[in-house]
Amino acid sequence: MMNVYDSKRQYMVETQIVARGITNSRVIDAMRKIPRHLFLDEALWPQAYEDHAMPIGEKQTISQPYIVALMTEALQLTNKKKILEIGTGSGYQTAILAELAEQVYSIERIPSIAKRARKIFDKLQYRNIVITISDGTSGWREHSPYDGIIVTAASPNVPKPLLEQLAIGGQIVIPIGEESAQDLMVYTKEDINDFKEENYGGCRFVKLVGEYGWRE
Repeated sequence: MMNVYDSKRQYMVETQIVARGITNSRVIDAMRKIPRHLFLDEALWPQAYEDHAMPIGEKQTISQPYIVALMTEALQLTNKKKILEIGTGSGYQTAILAELAEQVYSIERIPSIAKRARKIFDKLQYRNIVITISDGTSGWREHSPYDGIIVTAASPNVPKPLLEQLAIGGQIVIPIGEESAQDLMVYTKEDINDFKEENYGGCRFVKLVGEYGWRE
């Protein structure tokens, strides 16, 4: 029997995800399944399935549901086994990825945020998510190359280590730009130093802080 959050989640998928042109059935199924409200403070649960980003503490946010779906679809996760996520944040995007990939490696800069996300993953029994606390702009070379890389904060340009750690044929999905004006960019690695570039339109993310991103 559906509870109120199940109903809100199905309505979210139909009105915010499918209606806006997301067509990948695996992405849609993951969005239908994962309880977004659990990734927020309980006081915010009634707003969990609304069409906007929400605060999660430490000046960080959980992205608008449509943006999560768009970025996930842009990764083209068919047969993609190993994904690197820069910015664990609430963990919601991570959980979506974990439904679609064999292994998700996620880097978070803020220890308290990472700890909270790990508790939620354990509660939901995700065994294919590994988190580290580090500078995400440097990537995680130990487990590279990655079939896809997703960056959930905006950078002035694509951090060079991420380009190096992406497998040929893989995609990096990343917001590029200043705090006031950003574009969601997708880079497909066609050869070692050859990338195809696509612009998915305007977006709004917190800044990607790190050695190869913005300075604090």
